[in-house]
Parts: sequence; structure tokens; C-alpha cells
Amino acid sequence: MLEVPLWLWGTFAATVVVSLAIDLLAHRTAHVIGFKEAALWSGLWVSLALAFGGLVFLVLGSTAGTEYTTAWLLEKSLSVDNLFVFAVIFGYFKVPRAYQHRVLFYGVIGALVFRGIFLSLGVAVVTRFTAVLFVFAAVLFYSAYKLVKDEQDTFDPGKSFAVRLLRKVVPVRDEYAGTKFFVKEAGKRVATPLLAVVAAIEAADLIFAVDSVPAVLAVSDDAFVVYTSNAFAILGLRALYFLLAGLLDRFHYLSKGLAVILAFIGVKLIFQASHKMISPSVPEIPSPVSLAVIVVVLAFSVVLSIRRPPDAKEDEPSRSSDGPHP
Repeated sequence: MLEVPLWLWGTFAATVVVSLAIDLLAHRTAHVIGFKEAALWSGLWVSLALAFGGLVFLVLGSTAGTEYTTAWLLEKSLSVDNLFVFAVIFGYFKVPRAYQHRVLFYGVIGALVFRGIFLSLGVAVVTRFTAVLFVFAAVLFYSAYKLVKDEQDTFDPGKSFAVRLLRKVVPVRDEYAGTKFFVKEAGKRVATPLLAVVAAIEAADLIFAVDSVPAVLAVSDDAFVVYTSNAFAILGLRALYFLLAGLLDRFHYLSKGLAVILAFIGVKLIFQASHKMISPSVPEIPSPVSLAVIVVVLAFSVVLSIRRPPDAKEDEPSRSSDGPHP
């Protein structure tokens, strides 16, 4: 495990808090996020993540820096699939575009908390039970198979556990009330659909953690590296959503590229576990190789999607819904 100085943890925490505060102030008035604004914020988040990665290189060394960059890029690429689910949720609940950033803001805060818990548990389990890496590899192989066969689990926002639990705890009205999560009706406090949307977003992140956590633990088993890389990838997810809104179905080969990446990470896990449990002679796949594979596969998937656009039928959004309000 890396000996991470306390000030580096403090720098990370301060960067996240200040960044979120600035983001919230910049979007304190609900408005539609356009392409130009989303591009500027995306550039800011990417620059911030890479700058912190440079700091990791300088303080913790090239190995830790490469692992951080690889884990960040891996999580960034896997999170693209989250965007499709966000589109489904927003379509199902008919969320006005001006309110979507506020929903994703609180979704990011929840994701930072839950992902921190899952990664901490994952690191603890991997440290004590190396054999669990074989289980993680199987999970990644299965996820890759579903992506190749286009057999991803359908996500019904209205039936998610979080939304159903919310409805049991508090009544949910049908109409929005600006960016408010609660209003009073007949002297009683009721939730607006916006709170149900946040619950659905959080439930979706829990589902994606099933793939994300094993994948990033294949890159590093250090808590600092895996959490900071995940955090910076999650922070930029909102801007990425608005940047790619309306273009998601154009990158129709991206899911196949993600399948290749997940399968490769699964193989990396098997080699890693075999090296530790069976024989030191079994080679491990170095992080620079993993980083190169992820970059090449993502670039090839995007270029191929642009050069071979989907036909009319494939171009129809297949993951969105105009379902009813809660």
C-alpha cells in the first residue's frame, strides 16, 4: 500500500469541495445547459483530473501516477454507459431540461459517498482474499458478454427499489415545483418528482458499481488511487452528459469497445490473481499496457462509429422512454 501523505488527502478533499461549491454557484439559477457551456465544463473537469494525476506522479511516483490515469480513464469510459440510463430516467419522469443539472449534481454527491464505501470494502476484501479476483473477473466477462450480445438489463426507473422505497416513505406528487424536492399540500409535506429522479439516479449508480468497482480494482488495490480516480471521473459526468446529449446513439460501436475493455480487464484480474496465488512466474499485465489498450480501443470505437454511422433503424433511440410521471 502507498504511503500517502495526509496533505495529499487534504488537497484532494479540498479540491472536490471547492469544485462542487463553484459548480453549484455557477448553476444556482436553473437553466438549460448548452453545448458550449457543457464543453467548457468538460474541459475544466478533465484538466482538473489530469492536473491531480500530475501531482500523484510527482508525490507518489510514476507507478501510482500511471495507475491513477488508467483507473480514471477506465472509469470515464465505463461511465459513458451511465449516460444512456440518465436519458432513460429523464425521459421516463419527463424532467425539464433546465432541472437536469440540479438532479445530476445531487446524484454526483451520492455517487461519491456510495462509491467510496464500495471501493473501501473492495480494497479490504481483495487485500485479505485474493481469490475474490477470480469472481470479479467472472463478473466482468459476463458484463462484456451482455454488451457484445446487446443483452443489457433494462432499467425501469419507476420500478427501481429506491423509487419504490421513496414512495412508501413519503407521498410523491405528479407535478414539478421548480427545483424544489419538497412542497406542502393541505398542510402535509410531499415530495416532488425531482426527488424521485434523484433516487432513480442513485439506484442506477449502485447497479453500475457492480462492473465499475471490480474493473478499477484490477488496476490498483490502493484506496487512494482507486477512489481519487473514480471521484474525478464522477465529477465530470454531468458535463459529459450535456456535451453528448443527442449524440449518444451515434457512438454505436462504443458498447462493443467497452466489452473488449471489460474482457481485457477480466484477463488482467486472472493473471493478477494467478501471480499471487499460484506462482510468481505467472506474469502480471503492467498498468502502462492497460492504459494503452484502453486508449486504443476507445479511439478505435469512436472513429469506427463516425466512419460507419448507424442506419435509420439503429439511429432511433432505443434506451429512452416517454413514460408517465411518478
